[in-house]
Amino acid sequence: MLAQRVQPNETTVPMLSCVAPEETLAFWRALGFDVTYEQTKPYLYLAFRWSGFELHYGRASSGVDPSLENTGGCLVMVDAVAPYHEAFTGAMRRAYGKVLAKGLPRITRYRPGASRFTVVDPSGNSIIFIQRDEPKELDYGGAKHLQGLARVLDNARILREFKNDDRAAFRALSSGLRRHGNSASAVEQAVALAILIELSTVLDESERAPEWGTRLRDLVLTVEERRQAESAVTDPTVLEPWLPDTA
Repeated sequence: MLAQRVQPNETTVPMLSCVAPEETLAFWRALGFDVTYEQTKPYLYLAFRWSGFELHYGRASSGVDPSLENTGGCLVMVDAVAPYHEAFTGAMRRAYGKVLAKGLPRITRYRPGASRFTVVDPSGNSIIFIQRDEPKELDYGGAKHLQGLARVLDNARILREFKNDDRAAFRALSSGLRRHGNSASAVEQAVALAILIELSTVLDESERAPEWGTRLRDLVLTVEERRQAESAVTDPTVLEPWLPDTA
């Protein structure tokens, strides 16, 4: 029977829609991918390889709007996601002088211990890197034992990491800091302020960053608390003007 001759060694290669060929080539090359096939006429076909996986692109249907970020995407299952995030953010700093955390293309932040992150390409495709042993029951926040600003931070984490809704996280943190900031610990305030500083840049509301930066500078933090604030953002360099000296 045919089924008896089929071997479980298949390889699938995602075919993604591309509306920005030159930008796509430049982006993946900047991240260290090899271009294994490049053709734009008479039809578009691009192929990239990095480590053990490939990404292929064809022309998108007419009317596709990359800014909606619903073009398509794929999952990349890996043993550990942190090394991938480190490799890509390092490549971005070398190529662009910063981590691309807003607009297209960009990379989402990686929280230490998290099991996934996303790279959004110039065409609005989401390439999601997921740890193979990611728990089936994910922690979606809303822990009942958390109170005050700690609970707000927990909900903002879910909005950012799983729902990719930076605007909702921004609103939740702004409101939560007003309500609970005075009663929160220094490290909770520092983490909330750090995230707000980053999100204000991502959401083109950078005029609000100095207010939060001044509050962050005035906090007295230990080395560990400073590390927690830095790990709350995609690119810690956005905090350099305001992150206080350690106690």
